[in-house]
Amino acid sequence: MSTTDRLWLGLCTLLIIGFGVLLWMGTEIHRQAPPMPQAVVTERGDIVYTRTDIELGRQVWQSIGGQQLGSVWGHGALVAPDWSADWLHREATAWLDLRARAKNEMAYADLGPGEQARVQAEFRPLIRRNTFDAARGRIVVSAEREQAITQVASHYSSLFSSDPTTHTLRERYAMRENTVPDALHRRALSAFFFWTSWAAVTERPGEAMSYTQNWPYEPLVGNTPTASTFIWTVFSVLFMIAGIALLAWHNAVWHHKDKVEALAPPLQDPLRGMVPTPSMKATAKYFWLVVAMFLVQILLGATTAHYQVEGQSAYGIALSDVLPYALTRTWHTQLAVLWIAVAWLATGLYIGPVISGHEPKYQRLGVNLLFVCLVAIVVGAFTGQWLAVMQKLGLANNFWFGHQGWEYVDIGRFWQWFLFIGLLLWLVLVGRALWPALVRKDDMSSIVGLLFLSTVAIGLLFGAGLMWGEHTHLSMVEYWRWWVVHLWVEGFFEVFAIAVISFLFVKLGLVRGKTATVNVLFATIVFMSGGILGTFHHLYFAGTTTAVVALGASISALEVVPLALIGLEAYETWRHGQATPWMQRYRWPILFFLAVSFWNLVGAGLFGFLINTPLALYYMQGLNLTALHGHTALFGVYGMLGIGLMLFCLRGLKPEVQWNNGTLAGAFWGLSIGLALMALLTLLPLGVLQLQAALENGYWYARSADFMGKPIVHLLVWMRVPGDTVFSVGALLIAWFVFRLWVAPQRETIPLGEVTVGRA
Repeated sequence: MSTTDRLWLGLCTLLIIGFGVLLWMGTEIHRQAPPMPQAVVTERGDIVYTRTDIELGRQVWQSIGGQQLGSVWGHGALVAPDWSADWLHREATAWLDLRARAKNEMAYADLGPGEQARVQAEFRPLIRRNTFDAARGRIVVSAEREQAITQVASHYSSLFSSDPTTHTLRERYAMRENTVPDALHRRALSAFFFWTSWAAVTERPGEAMSYTQNWPYEPLVGNTPTASTFIWTVFSVLFMIAGIALLAWHNAVWHHKDKVEALAPPLQDPLRGMVPTPSMKATAKYFWLVVAMFLVQILLGATTAHYQVEGQSAYGIALSDVLPYALTRTWHTQLAVLWIAVAWLATGLYIGPVISGHEPKYQRLGVNLLFVCLVAIVVGAFTGQWLAVMQKLGLANNFWFGHQGWEYVDIGRFWQWFLFIGLLLWLVLVGRALWPALVRKDDMSSIVGLLFLSTVAIGLLFGAGLMWGEHTHLSMVEYWRWWVVHLWVEGFFEVFAIAVISFLFVKLGLVRGKTATVNVLFATIVFMSGGILGTFHHLYFAGTTTAVVALGASISALEVVPLALIGLEAYETWRHGQATPWMQRYRWPILFFLAVSFWNLVGAGLFGFLINTPLALYYMQGLNLTALHGHTALFGVYGMLGIGLMLFCLRGLKPEVQWNNGTLAGAFWGLSIGLALMALLTLLPLGVLQLQAALENGYWYARSADFMGKPIVHLLVWMRVPGDTVFSVGALLIAWFVFRLWVAPQRETIPLGEVTVGRA
């Protein structure tokens, strides 16, 4: 059996085992998720909330932006509180106060330390005790707890209305006035928040920990890290060290055994005279759309960040009346995924005919049709989200046409189906273009096969976002949602990118096909070893069991392993860029690929591992340290890669145009330096301050208005301005560069000896 065959066998085995375990654990999550009661009742039988109230409350929460306005169980926006943690703290303090007044005739805050400790010691077992009656489907609460629930619900009813007494708090939370106009909907919203908080503090039957692994950290109620959180954090570090050692050993042995004669690069660019096919030319509009969405995303990001300072306004303009924070953040995060995905989709459509030398019949029509569908999806989905957040759509239509409320997967179900069908069309278009290359048996067959496999996975895995319904359990929604966010965006798009870049270097005559095939297959195996089951590190505290923590911690640690040797990858990329003088034509795509390697190490590696272990994430989930990883990994890795692939395609679409190196240099360094400044001047220091606040006072405080309203926090938010400005200049230069390729371009003289006609 050849090396290639063994690698293919290993990859197939890995995928079968990985997805098998992932699906099996999904059944366990479903079986052991926090129970959804038919009713919450008092000991005397009075109904506090019904299941209908809780499910209606979730619908209301989703319609106003869901995870884009604060968060639940830690995942979501960073300005407003985590409502689960906020409710838990408010209920605990209200209940403690009621007990203190009943027994000591004093407010809890006025008691001495000893009396406070005594009241807490009596109170903790009461709030942590599991009073769910499975036979009758009821949660039973004491009369005292009912009073505390009523107090907290009254606060939320005021907060989500236009009550002047909570106006200042709404400003600090960047909430628009009258966020939920209907009083019955506000009551239902409180029911949903109560249930998420109840699951966060109530102990699982037979276990001394809550349904959410004692998250959030709240000393008042005894929510502290579990023993398994400590244990699996230690093991995750050990697994990472072992994985790095094994990879380093393999790399040393492999390079020692596989010495081959260096490949002499061609004297001329093999792609210099390639004639783009009609379908390849039709991809140009995709890149125009990429640039437009990128610019709008930056504008929305600046607006979203500014809300953190002024709350409901932008430089005195009441912007939240027409474009509230929940909406700007929704569109900002959605556009980040969309423009990157469109860049990669367009690359697939462009590269297919290049690989096979075949232009299928009606391929251009399919490319144009897909583009129209993508524009319709963006416009339709964003319109529905505006109507939803402004409470103009109604709950009956929200799930299908409005705002689903799940971060990164916010668009209505109708638009999800539309996008899924569009991705299947993309799969067909790329597949039929690749087919002649797939049936050929040569050194490139495996790379083409892997490229096609990743195309199939990209097309089908988005379907995981269709696996939940409007009333599916919150834990199961989180399970399927991370299939999309982690496996779709972070997983198989990465495999697709590795295959495309390797093919480009082979096509340019810089790497042997056999060598590239082995390297790509091995890289895919290493990446997917941690990538598939690494999905679980997003689910530590989403109402899941210790098995999820164990698997997530152990396997996600392996995601860092390939990044340990990122310097070798970067060196190989740089070496290919310096291989021959004509490679200067591809200088800027190469530099963007190098930037991907750098941000892979920093954003995905250092900042990713900073928050990925169970103990670290226990305190850091939903703080700005999470955003630090998100920004540097999403744009630094996937965004830079999208731009690099776009530039390569533009090189082929406009081969006769002279590139403005000064514009591209400004764009490259503007984006790179701007992202670094954003991370180092705001996200990192603010995240560290929040972490300290959480450790000292509880998680609720790190997300509270009192902490987020501090002058130092406002100063750090304003410190984003230099980085954002530099970054925006870089983006504008990219847009200007693309614009000049079509408007008044300068022609490049092609030496006669370099003119060839490619098969494509």
